[in-house]
Amino acid sequence: MTIDFNLTGRAAVVGGGTRGIGRATAQAFAEAGATVTVTGRDATRLAETVDALPGSGHDSLLADTSDLATVKRMVAERAERGPVDILVNNTGGPAAGPASAADPEHFTEAFAMHLAAAQVMVQAFFPGMKAAGYGRIINIISTSVVTPIPGLGVSNTIRGAVANWGRTLAVELGPFGITVNNLLPGFTGTDRLASLFEGKARKLGCSPEEVREQAIRAIPAARIADPEELAAVALFLASPAGSYVNGVNLPVDGGRVAKG
Repeated sequence: MTIDFNLTGRAAVVGGGTRGIGRATAQAFAEAGATVTVTGRDATRLAETVDALPGSGHDSLLADTSDLATVKRMVAERAERGPVDILVNNTGGPAAGPASAADPEHFTEAFAMHLAAAQVMVQAFFPGMKAAGYGRIINIISTSVVTPIPGLGVSNTIRGAVANWGRTLAVELGPFGITVNNLLPGFTGTDRLASLFEGKARKLGCSPEEVREQAIRAIPAARIADPEELAAVALFLASPAGSYVNGVNLPVDGGRVAKG
């Protein structure tokens, strides 16, 4: 068997593709030969991202995953252009705060943005994947799926729901040549992480750099990940080489979960 990471001829949709892990993943897929549709909420960033991707035929969809009606229009528009082989569900996390202090509406809103929106996209693109006998669905979630992160009550709850939704789909869709996997980033150099560090620093009365150093001490690899390192794993899962990996929660965290 030849180990094949080539995505030539494959079409991918990458959520949250204008920054951080999403943008790095879109770049990795394009470099591997895929035609990439990037989704996001900022038209300017979308245009810049698409222009920077290597290869040709890339495009974008402007949508806010908190608005399911918009998501439905977005995926219908994309489905009309042709089948999608690879779907990356990637959405920024809910606001920080303890679960005990969250309004019930915060859970409802997060459920719609993270799980319901992803369900709409899967239902739109599944027929094409089934017809092709090839599909890859990758949910970029969080290591909170394994171990809840203090101060992220709503996020911990919803991320866990998305993870079990993904694993359920893996069983249902596996017979059609479609894999569904959950990628669990640890501390990664993104705007989201910087915002979380700043928020924690304000509460503790220290600097964001001190919070960052405290986080690094909990990581056996002793550093924060680059988004490209997460994208490399996403590329493996999206490629023919990852065809027998299905239904897993895969931490990419420098060993933090293993350390406990």
